[in-house]
Amino acid sequence: MTPIRRGLVALVLLAVSACATTSMVAPAPVPMAGWTAGAATTRTVGLGLPGGARLADGVRFAGGVEIVLPTDSPLHSLSDFKLVDDAHGFVSVTDAGDLVRGRLTLNSQGRLTGVSGLQYRRLTLTDGQPITEKFDGDAEGLLVTDGGDLFISFERNHRIWNYGPVNAPHARPTVVRHPDHAFPLNDGMEGISDTHDGGWRVTGENGGVWDCVSAACRTVVAPPTTPLADSDYRITGMDRAPTGGGYFVVQRTYRPPLDVRAQVRRMDAAGALGPVLAELKLPGTTDNFEGIAAVAHAGGTRLYILSDDNANPAQRTLLLAFDVRDREYELGLRN
Repeated sequence: MTPIRRGLVALVLLAVSACATTSMVAPAPVPMAGWTAGAATTRTVGLGLPGGARLADGVRFAGGVEIVLPTDSPLHSLSDFKLVDDAHGFVSVTDAGDLVRGRLTLNSQGRLTGVSGLQYRRLTLTDGQPITEKFDGDAEGLLVTDGGDLFISFERNHRIWNYGPVNAPHARPTVVRHPDHAFPLNDGMEGISDTHDGGWRVTGENGGVWDCVSAACRTVVAPPTTPLADSDYRITGMDRAPTGGGYFVVQRTYRPPLDVRAQVRRMDAAGALGPVLAELKLPGTTDNFEGIAAVAHAGGTRLYILSDDNANPAQRTLLLAFDVRDREYELGLRN
């Protein structure tokens, strides 16, 4: 991932969060066996200064938090995020090789106001040993199947592994089919989601969409002849739409030294992207958004997007919520 430049970016980020409310994250009452409680605080965030965020008609901001972590915390660099249990529990991965769990905190109006119960454990290799090398531990995407199994996609050493039940991951993951494509070292399978027919969909950060089952992967959209650049919008996360078919994706672009943007869009079964639902850019709240989760909510879909701070003091771990009314995704942003 390309870290955001320090200096001026840090000043802008501090400016848009100066009035936030900070709270301690309530620890897990008793961490699950094999897991370690993680310390953090949260700071409420909005969409920032005017001229930054743009939302399509029918899309509503539903709260946001910054997860503030100690410098040496293993919870930095969260790279994907999916909902589990009652849709308040979540599971995440870091690109350093840790699996993370926690719970969302919503207020009486259903707005996101915090997280609680953060805990983590080291991901393991197929021989059951903990991952120790960045080459093996660069986890970028995850999905939870309808049967409750946890799939994780990795880059550098490109692969997808099945860790078994998300509530009790196996120490010895099994190999899962992934696209037969020569992914660049640090631009791999960023988006991964279960499909509506029991398989899994994969997107490459440099382009390309594939639908996979255990026997083979089928190319839905071929990768471009010229790989996408950092200055292009690239898909960094994906989740299955809870109703109506298709998927939601989050995309990111970076143009040095300061232009960091993210946007949320719909993807159809053929891999085509719909209009932009939400766009985040300076001087509003923005960062290196890589994770997305979707759940049915009040006549539409609740989306959560998560940023990867790259363990960089100039970046933040942000979790933002948006509500999308049914079919409003077809409208997109108005010019």
